Amino acid sequence: MSLDRKTVAHIATLARLKLTDEELDGYAKELDGILHWVEQLDAVDVSGVEPMSGVGRFALPKRKDEVTDGNCRDRVLANAPDAAAGFFSVPKVVE
Repeated sequence: MSLDRKTVAHIATLARLKLTDEELDGYAKELDGILHWVEQLDAVDVSGVEPMSGVGRFALPKRKDEVTDGNCRDRVLANAPDAAAGFFSVPKVVE
């Protein structure tokens, strides 16, 4: 498959790229090389390879769905600029 300047200009328009005439020639050559490389993949024998339906067939570890406070209130409040009675203390915003 060979790409001409008109096709590359159309692709550039779809990608919302503004290319000069000199750039069109360069991109036409680069895209043609990429498509040639992809066409070479057709020559690879994949008859014994099972198609992938995902990257892994492993089940993710599960934990109980329990609501907790995390038992780390003091560590969280240590990041606060001001804390009072176990809560974040912030300046009054609404009068």
